[in-house]
Amino acid sequence: MKQLSLLMVTLLLVLSCDTNAVYKEYTDIDDGKWYIKNAPTFTFEIKDASIPYNIYYNLRNSLSYGYYNLYLTRYLRDADGKEIESRLDELILMDPKTGRPNGDGLGDLFDHKFLMKRDYRFPKPGKYTMQIKQYMRQDPLLNIQSVGITVEKAISTN
Repeated sequence: MKQLSLLMVTLLLVLSCDTNAVYKEYTDIDDGKWYIKNAPTFTFEIKDASIPYNIYYNLRNSLSYGYYNLYLTRYLRDADGKEIESRLDELILMDPKTGRPNGDGLGDLFDHKFLMKRDYRFPKPGKYTMQIKQYMRQDPLLNIQSVGITVEKAISTN
């Protein structure tokens, strides 16, 4: 039985590895209360600007989250702090009609990975910062446990 448990843990670790990920980070939201003034920031380095990248939102919410969607504003800045892009995105966390949660769930918590940018080419190698703000009418926004980003090398289909 002990060997089976060890095998399952090892298998989970292998399957959960993002081989194309160059950056993956989460910020926990204190007590599941996301205040508008709390804007998590993620700084990552791009070493090869000649290839495209996919960038994802990572989000964890509890089933008690009061809406089917979540509006976020993202800000991408270069190493000098110059804003390259800002945009408002809507993430659909639950089916609007049935209330059935999207994402991967375990108990009361659901993890989501939403594509933010596909095949994005960074202007040059260097450090970049992504800042994320919640853009809902409620402050604080309740039952959001963590938010983050993943930056992956885009997989070529050629």
